[in-house]
Amino acid sequence: MIGRIQGILVSVHPPRLLVDCQGVGYEIDVPMSTLYQLPETNQKITLLTHFQVREDAQQLFGFATETEREAFRQLIKISGVGSRTALAVLSGMSVNELAQAIAMQEAGRLTQVPGIGKKTAERLCLELKGKLAPDLGVVGGKPQAIEASSEVLQALLALGYSEKEAHLALKQIPPDTTVSDGIRMGLKYLSKSS
Repeated sequence: MIGRIQGILVSVHPPRLLVDCQGVGYEIDVPMSTLYQLPETNQKITLLTHFQVREDAQQLFGFATETEREAFRQLIKISGVGSRTALAVLSGMSVNELAQAIAMQEAGRLTQVPGIGKKTAERLCLELKGKLAPDLGVVGGKPQAIEASSEVLQALLALGYSEKEAHLALKQIPPDTTVSDGIRMGLKYLSKSS
């Protein structure tokens, strides 16, 4: 397997790059997040890669960081999610945003990515739960805090508040709050705002 490519960036035709490695040109597909970090053409570049062999094609995918590559690998393990869809997800949101959406089971955030419908988003939330957040680090590096806020969100939704109201209440709650305190603070905020 090809795990890393180092060479000269010859050309960029999103989402594909051409990288020259000692006379051999490799075509590498990358997510937008990696594209934004590229040097100018004719400069040295190093990418972590994922090599995929299928009956009809051999493809090389490149990533600026290990977390991007690991997220890509987790995504393509899911039935019905191919490499193009995985690249679209990583192009539409950062790995931290993806991990947070999965931890909080927010399928709605995933449907904002072009090509991701409601059923696919729900499947991603279900199958990636617990696989992204602990390994890849959620914003602030506190998976427990994310899980607690997810439980607070679910409790507020179960009490009949809209998703918008519940999210507004969550923003008022400090990240290291326990679930029971979070629910109490959320209800207090919502009762004042209504």
